[in-house]
Amino acid sequence: MKTRTIIELVTLSASLYHLAKDTHLMERIQEYSEKSKASINQVASEPLLDEDGNELELMDKILHKAGEMKEELELKIEELVAAFYKKINVAHLDEIKALNEKQDKADRTIALLEARLNKLELSS
Repeated sequence: MKTRTIIELVTLSASLYHLAKDTHLMERIQEYSEKSKASINQVASEPLLDEDGNELELMDKILHKAGEMKEELELKIEELVAAFYKKINVAHLDEIKALNEKQDKADRTIALLEARLNKLELSS
């Protein structure tokens, strides 16, 4: 009987945990939906003009806002990827190009110094 009671209590606590988790999830979803409603209402209410000075329709405003958000997302992703590369110490393509340019410059300088040394040795 004791084992059965313990199992029932564990099952009950797991069910309560799931319900609490689901309630928290639903609250978060509701919070996000309210934020998105406010954002959509803001986009719809603010006047946006096209090249001719005419006010854009709602769908055009939404498409314009989506384009802006896409650009912001691309910039944020680019920043995060650069930070990630820096964190894991992987060279970015720009860094590799800069290092190759420095190496080429150093090779040219060494070649000039060797030529001057050879010229000095020949003249002595």
